Amino acid sequence: MGNRRRVAERRRKTRPAVIGGMIAVVVGGAGFGVYALYGGGAAADDRTQTTSAEEKAKDIPSGPLSATEVTTAAQTFLTAWQQGKVAAAAAATDDAKSATTSLTGYTKDAHIKGVTLTAGARTGDKVPFAVKGTVSYKGVEKPLTYDSALTVVRGTTDGKPVVDWQPAVLHPDLQDGDTLVTGESGTPPIKAVDRDGGELTKATYPSLGLVLDGLREKYGKTAGGKAGIELRVVRAKSAKSSKASDKTLLELSKGTPGTVKTTLSPRLQAAAETQVAKRARSSVVVMRPSTGEILAVANASHGFNTAFQGSLAPGSTMKVITSTLLIDKGLASADKAHPCPKYFTYGGWKFQNDDKFEMKDATFKASFARSCNTAFISQAPELENDDLTKQAQQVFGLGLNNWAIGVPSFDGSVPVQSAAQMAASLIGQGGVRMNPLNMASVSATIESGSFRQPYLVSPTVDDRTLAKASRTLSAGTLSQLRELMAYTAAYGTAAEAMSGVTGNVGAKTGSAEVDGQKKPNGWFTAYRGDLAAAGVVQQGGHGGETAGPIVASLLKLGG
Repeated sequence: MGNRRRVAERRRKTRPAVIGGMIAVVVGGAGFGVYALYGGGAAADDRTQTTSAEEKAKDIPSGPLSATEVTTAAQTFLTAWQQGKVAAAAAATDDAKSATTSLTGYTKDAHIKGVTLTAGARTGDKVPFAVKGTVSYKGVEKPLTYDSALTVVRGTTDGKPVVDWQPAVLHPDLQDGDTLVTGESGTPPIKAVDRDGGELTKATYPSLGLVLDGLREKYGKTAGGKAGIELRVVRAKSAKSSKASDKTLLELSKGTPGTVKTTLSPRLQAAAETQVAKRARSSVVVMRPSTGEILAVANASHGFNTAFQGSLAPGSTMKVITSTLLIDKGLASADKAHPCPKYFTYGGWKFQNDDKFEMKDATFKASFARSCNTAFISQAPELENDDLTKQAQQVFGLGLNNWAIGVPSFDGSVPVQSAAQMAASLIGQGGVRMNPLNMASVSATIESGSFRQPYLVSPTVDDRTLAKASRTLSAGTLSQLRELMAYTAAYGTAAEAMSGVTGNVGAKTGSAEVDGQKKPNGWFTAYRGDLAAAGVVQQGGHGGETAGPIVASLLKLGG
């Protein structure tokens, strides 16, 4: 009875709750549900918190930065940096951690001291500034000056103006992950000389900048030189994987260079430089077939060594290799009739000749000289998928990735393909990729009768092993190829360019279509006596009109 009375008393003390003009009795779970539904309890707390957050958001500055905000933020950062207050300078950016690391390294690793920073005129949110300082390392000092710039943005959490931190703020040549370092250059400098002992410099031969870098990288430590001291940008691993090189910003001491002798001919190199300067995006290589020595290498564009490292479809210059294959297999012969129809379909692709020409009752020599595509494509049904790959590798030493010329190079690629792609490879399209070095070597192989790996530095310098071919062409095939190339130089698509090139000569033109280009890449490969050369003019048009004159002019000079 006592328990029942206490329960009844508790029930009498329960009061109805009035919420928004409605009455809800708070009883168990149902009571909590109604209470929450009409705005009490936890929901009311959430609304109060949201309202508070909105009020705080209203207090955060937003919108475009004023001129005063930009200049003040910039000055705060620059002043702290100049005073060596790394923490304060980093705090004035939107990435204090990264800024701290870079600014600390500026003094500790780059050894830059006495920095003076002078802000220039603001343009919008951007403020340029001039940097003056001194690089000091082991008793050697040199002044450093350069220009940089910063951009001011609003902080993401408080809206306050801060410097948008980028490595380029520290120095315009810096990218993500790069660092500034002062110390020994790592690889001693070199003095590269030509075959006659004359010094090769970028100032005299602009095309050789990347070649000289490659020579220093390979031979700097063994050529007998001593490293100098320099301030340089050390690239991040990700940049190096894409072949971006470290960059010297300031040389404090030159060091002592070691001498590296090359095979370059000063006369041919100078002429090659002159020729490529006349044609945008042109590249050329000259070599000696009897030895493999590279006598000249030049590129109109100096940012990438297309002549040695390019990877481009060679177009109809590839027909030199394909012709040796067809003759070896008995599928063609210089003076025998060979089909050159207007069209030929293989693997679902319809191939045609330039301007859709056809030649009835033509010989293979005439088809080669006129550069008839269908004369080669029509033989695809008779070939195995790997025949062209084997011919390129075994006879011409291409596509094995084993050339050691003395600097980085690409050794050509003739992948095994099938159906239409295999047919396209026969005329230098599909997956076939070459550069002027490769195609000069092809002409050299025909002229000399056997493959000799091209080289820029004699293998006796470092006892390296040169690549070799596993077989040579038969006397019959070789004789016919020389006949085909000589006829093309005299009467075919190469005749105009080769006019006036006398003696034992041979040539082949090429035009390689590239997706997205209005004009094809123009190719030309040829030999004269103990000289062989090849060139390409990207987006130039027909090879006989573009690369042809470059190659022919160099062959006229002789060895």
